[in-house]
Amino acid sequence: MRSMFAVPPGRRAAALLGALATVLLVAGAGRAAPATALLDALALARATARVEAPGFVLPDLDARPVRLSDLRGRVVLLYFWATW
Repeated sequence: MRSMFAVPPGRRAAALLGALATVLLVAGAGRAAPATALLDALALARATARVEAPGFVLPDLDARPVRLSDLRGRVVLLYFWATW
């Protein structure tokens, strides 16, 4: 008789790895370094004034120009991709 919670042999390693990763994430969640410690370690400082991105214009998928200023108030995700 087969249990409904049995893991097939081919997926046993993946299930074990997933369970181990979950345990490690939960155990390490309380020990995350605060952001200020990271800034100090990298010799960086928090911005003291509001910093805005410079304006730019790029074509969308239909070749229409899109200005960053037209997207004010919306979430903008910039994806930088390079091959080198």
